[in-house]
Parts: sequence; structure tokens; C-alpha cells
Amino acid sequence: MSPRLFVTGKLAANSLRDTLDSISLDFAYDVLTLGISVAALMNTEFLKKHLPPCHQYSQVVLPGLCRADTRRLTEIVGAAVVRGPKDLKDIPAFYREDSPDQSANYNASPPTPLIIAEIVDAPYLSTAEIMNRASYYKATGADIIDLGCCIEKDFPHLEQVIERLKDTGLVVSLDSFRESEIIRGMDSGVDIILSLNSSNIHLAPRLTCPAVIIPDSDYGLDSLEQNLARAHAAGLNCILDPILNPINFGFIASLQRFVEARRRFPNLPFLMGIGNITELTDADSTGINALLMGIAHELKIDYVLTTEASSRTRGAVQEAALARHLIYEAQIKGSPPKNFSADLLTVKDKRLYSFSPAELRQMQQLITDRNFRIFTAADRIFVFNRDHFISGTNPAELYARLGITDPDHAFYMGSELHKAQLALQLGKKYIQEQELNWGYLSADYSQFGS
Repeated sequence: MSPRLFVTGKLAANSLRDTLDSISLDFAYDVLTLGISVAALMNTEFLKKHLPPCHQYSQVVLPGLCRADTRRLTEIVGAAVVRGPKDLKDIPAFYREDSPDQSANYNASPPTPLIIAEIVDAPYLSTAEIMNRASYYKATGADIIDLGCCIEKDFPHLEQVIERLKDTGLVVSLDSFRESEIIRGMDSGVDIILSLNSSNIHLAPRLTCPAVIIPDSDYGLDSLEQNLARAHAAGLNCILDPILNPINFGFIASLQRFVEARRRFPNLPFLMGIGNITELTDADSTGINALLMGIAHELKIDYVLTTEASSRTRGAVQEAALARHLIYEAQIKGSPPKNFSADLLTVKDKRLYSFSPAELRQMQQLITDRNFRIFTAADRIFVFNRDHFISGTNPAELYARLGITDPDHAFYMGSELHKAQLALQLGKKYIQEQELNWGYLSADYSQFGS
């Protein structure tokens, strides 16, 4: 196998060599140090002038922050020019197959569970507001749009809403216990009715679309089985929901109920309302959704019902969709859902490789200019140029020691120091002049309604 050529600048050269020497790679490599301090500042013209012919290499690896035109350079140097990771400390993970640490890029879509996204209190919303919400849910991963009705509020524009949703190609479910609304929804072409128990099971002979069957309150699986029998006797296609209870209100017992119901009815489709957990738990929804989708996957749940009724659960539909992909990919490869994607790592970063204080000192000794470099290491913020080398945890105290008088420079340093402090507090990687990585939240969905 042909060797690879790693290209760097003077400041990072020693650290790059040390990092490459410290790991076991399945290829040979050379390191080329060009006459520039900061490798990220290399542009296409500079590299055209300073890169030698590279026909003997299989790849020429540029720093990840380098913005040069790799396609053009490939044609010039005679070898594939690629970018490595933004931080050279990530090279060990970058070249390890089991740690792609990339955003999700899946070739196959998981067949189940389908995600039903509920528009809560739909009767209080205009048709335009419902359509806007449905578009957002669809764009972020929902398979079915659920219209959540209210006991205390009529839904006079129900037919219009269903018609508009269906005209845009959406699959629609209706969540209501009002008999008149259920019949109106069915007549208007909804695809699924939520939900029937003994209080309204008499509607089963009149329904032409599948319906979700639930147990009667506090009566458990026996009532679910009785309601199912009546629905089947009426010829109704049924989806079973044993009901997932919130934490402190029988959560574990409800999981056991799902397990037992799946044992009793191995061939029927199931629904699980995961919004009962995400909406009623004061914890970040990303991890909760990952866990709940894993449970749903193992129980062979066909549908999950979720929503974004509170600010705390904003993004829950997309989180469920990403978790579904993550778990599906892990199943295909026969592994835990690890090392496939960083999309659901929104608060803490997976890896925090950083330069040591000693390495930063060595780097500072090579600097000949007055531009400040900012790093985080050993739970501290380090700031240095040719004249200064300071560290601490308080951005205001660090800034006061730098002697900055220019307003623009002051704004820049204040912003970067605050970002470095935030990275330390949350356990995230800090790279100067780069945004922190917020997983899937770094994507821009601002064009969709909230």
C-alpha cells in the first residue's frame, strides 16, 4: 500500500508527528511541514506553490480547517488530496473504522417504528397553523401527522384540515374520544383513529380505517384483550397500545405490560406513546428518546407517538427519527448503538482529546507574532502569543490580563473566551473560530414553523 502524506504548518508539526507515532495505522506515512505557522491558513495558491509532486502517495492529507480546493490540488499534485479532522488530536478516531463520529448518513431506512407526531390541541389552531406544524414534523422525520383533539373545544374545521393534509400526501391520524369527531374524521379520510376502549368500542362496526385499541383505565391487559376481541368481532383492523405510563406512575409496570402484551399478541401491530415520558420528565429529550426508541425496537413496536408540546421537547420528532436510524444501523452490524453517529450527542461531546499544557508551551515558543491562540486543556483555558502565556477558568480574569484596547479585537476575544468557558462547562471540544458542535441541533430548521 502506498504511503500517505500529512501536510502541516510549523506550529502543529511536532504534535502531528507525536500523534501519528502514538497510534497503530495500517499504512505508512510521511509528514511535510510547510513554511507557514498556522496550517489552517494555507490556501489553494499557497499549496500549489509549495506542495511537491506526490505521485508516490495514495493520499495527501490536509488539516481539516484548511479551505483549499482539494479537487484542483488533486489534479496538480498527482494524488488524492483530502482533509483530515479539524483537530489533529482526533486523528486516532478519524482513522479507526469503528469510530466514524460523523453525522448520520444511512443507506437504508428502518421499516419501523413509524413515527406519529401529534399536533397538540389542534382545535385551537387555524388550518394554516396546523399545515405549518405538519410540514415541520414531516421535514424532521414524522411518518404520520396526528391531530390531537380536546374534550372542551369543538373542531369545526376538522374536515378542511384533513383534506388539506391529505392533499399534500400526508398520512393522518385523529386522536379523539368524541364520537362525532371520530365519525367525521373517518368520513373525511383519516388513516388511523386513536383510540378505542370500552367507552367507545361500539363505534368499531362503523369504522373503515384501523384504530388503536387501549385498555380501560386501571384495568390492565385483560380489558385490552376484551376490547380487542370486540373490535375484531366487528371486523376492525387493530393496533394495540397497552399504554406507557410516566415515571412515578407505573412506568416499570407499563413496560412489563408491553412485554406481556407482545407475548400474547405476537403478530399484531403495536403503538407506544413515548411522549408520555419525554413531556413529563425534566431531562434533555435526546437521551430519553434514544433509550425509548431502543425499547420500542426490541419490543417490535410498529408505531411510536410523540410530540413537541413544550420547549423542553423541541426537536423530539427528529430525535426519535435519528434514534431509529442509529438503532437500526447497530442491529444490522450486530453491535450496541455506539460509534455510528454523533447526531444525538447535543450537550456533551464524545471525545475530548486535547493538547497538554506542556505541548502548548512548546507551541508558544515557536510563535513569532502577537496573535492570540486559545485552547482548552486540563480543565483550563489557555491563551498565548509570542509575549503571553496565561491560563485560567474565568474568561473575565483572563481577558483583563491581555491588555487589549482595540474594540473589534476585544469583542472577538470576549466571544471566543466565553465559548471556551462554555465548552469546559459542558464537556465539549473547543476549536478557535469554530462553532461548538451541538449534534443534530447544529442543522438549520428555522425555515419550518415552530
